[in-house]
This record gives sequence, structure tokens and C-alpha cells, in this order.
Amino acid sequence: MLRLLSALRRFPIGVRTSLYLTTLAVPRGALTRAMAGRDGQPAVESDPSLRDPEFFDQVMDLVELLAERYFRWDFRGAEHVPATGAALLVGNHNGGIVNTDSLLTLVAVRKQHGPQRAVYSLAHDMVFFDPVLGRVASRIGVLRAGHAAASRALDRGDLVLVYPGSDLDTWRPFWHRNRIELGGRMGFLKLALRQRVPIVPVVSAGTHEQMVVLFRGEEFARKSGLKRHLRAEAFPIMLAVPWGIASGYLPYLPLPAQTTIAFGKPIRWDDLGPEDAESPEVLGRCYDRVRREMQSLLDTITVGRRWMLGQRMKRAPSPPTG
Repeated sequence: MLRLLSALRRFPIGVRTSLYLTTLAVPRGALTRAMAGRDGQPAVESDPSLRDPEFFDQVMDLVELLAERYFRWDFRGAEHVPATGAALLVGNHNGGIVNTDSLLTLVAVRKQHGPQRAVYSLAHDMVFFDPVLGRVASRIGVLRAGHAAASRALDRGDLVLVYPGSDLDTWRPFWHRNRIELGGRMGFLKLALRQRVPIVPVVSAGTHEQMVVLFRGEEFARKSGLKRHLRAEAFPIMLAVPWGIASGYLPYLPLPAQTTIAFGKPIRWDDLGPEDAESPEVLGRCYDRVRREMQSLLDTITVGRRWMLGQRMKRAPSPPTG
């Protein structure tokens, strides 16, 4: 704790205040639960069987209303998501702790394939340290990030949504919002190869305009112990409503940025098997292909995009005269 307070002195007073409040919340909240009892295990179990289809549908009705009325959303390419069978949806992560990108992705799949098509989203351990939040998350199909829970969902023939870039991606600076930053993480590829399932790229534009990330704060996360205790590799500073300049770990009100979700064609490696998941060379090739296709997809939906307003609509050609 003393190290935390010492590190805070480097920041301006406004930023320092919000950081101080957040550092107080961490050891007394999530960190306390993480380190106490059951060898630091989350308070809520994570298993695909805990998903409640009726509750999921009710929540998604509300999310869809917000998507249409508040975020003026658009989704493209949902037909690329397989109607049956297991698949891994791999996305770029945006928006910090307010994960509208994952919720809007779930709604898009529901509109395409109906509520019976189960999609499970992987989330950070901290979600499950809180008993109330963990139970709600489990009922809508959120799983603790890791191969064990994800494999159980894939074995059932369901979809799993994963964001490999995790906190490094979701806290990338605002001026990097149109970049794919997966952080060199290849665990999702090992999972796909071992389970022999296709990868469906999914990207979003607009979700990183709901607030402004000023910087990630990797050094602060490392020195403060967040990385060691909570697997958090960033301690970001953002500009957001209602706080102004504040710690990224404070909840915020998302700005009504127009949001677009786009799915790419499935990526399959029929010539590769589970044993290839241990080959750095194979993983490197697969990683580069996924990153390239995701970046190409993101470029398509961000070209000509205006902040908060979305892409410019192409005007229809004028009718001939004369």
C-alpha cells in the first residue's frame, strides 16, 4: 500500500485523487476477496450449465433497445457465424470496464440465429470475486477466462466469445482505437487448434469512443502489485462522464457513439491438429493471419468514420437529366 501511495505522487492532483480512491477500493474489495479463503478462488463458480436462457433473453431485450436507440448500432456479416456447431469468436476489446462490445456482439448473434444459439463470453477473474455480479454474469453466459470453462462450452457445440488482447487491448490509448492490439497472446489459438474449431473474427467500431483513454499505465500496474495479485496489466487514465479525468477502473456513463459490429468469414485450419498447438512457428503463422484479417475488417468499418457519428453514408448517384 505504501508503494501505491508513493507512486501516486507523480500524478497531477486531479488524477491523483481518483487514483487514490481506486487504490483504496482495490485492496478492500476485489483484492481482499481474491486473497481470502478458498485459496483466493472466486466467490462464484463458472460453468456453462449456469446459463439461464430466459434471463439471458430478458437482458438482451434491454441491451438491444439501448443498441438501437442510444448507440444507433449497425451489425454486418452475422451470417458468417455458424448456425450450428462450436466456434470461437475472436474480437478486439474496447471500452474499458463497461463492456458494451461484448453485449452488442451477443445481441447481433441472437438477431441472426435466435436466442437458442448459446454464446459464452470469457471475462476477467474480478467479475467472479463479487458474489452478486458473478451470479448475474453466469446467468447470461459469462465464463471465467481460461481454457477449462471455454472447452466445456465448445464441447457442447456452443459459441465462445474471447478477447485475446484483454486489458492491454481495452485500455489502448484513444488514438489507437482503430488498431488491432492482441498483445502477442496466443492462448486462443491453442484452444481453437486443440478443440479443432473455426475462428470467427468480430470487430467493433465506436465502442472505444464512449470514453477517451489517455494512457494505459502498464508501469503503474506492475509497481502497484495489480499485475501480480489481480492479473491486471494496466492501470489506465481516462476522460469520461461523469468523472472527467479519472482512473479507468471507475464505472462511467458511455457516450452515445454510433457503434458498428462486423463479423468476418470463419478461419479454418483443417490441415492442423491438436499437436500443432505446441508449435511456436505454427502459432505465429496463425496469429498473423487472424490479426491481419481482423485489422482488414476493422479498416473496412472505420474508413471515413467521424468521431461519435459513424461512417459517412455514400450518396446515391444523381438521376440523369435532359
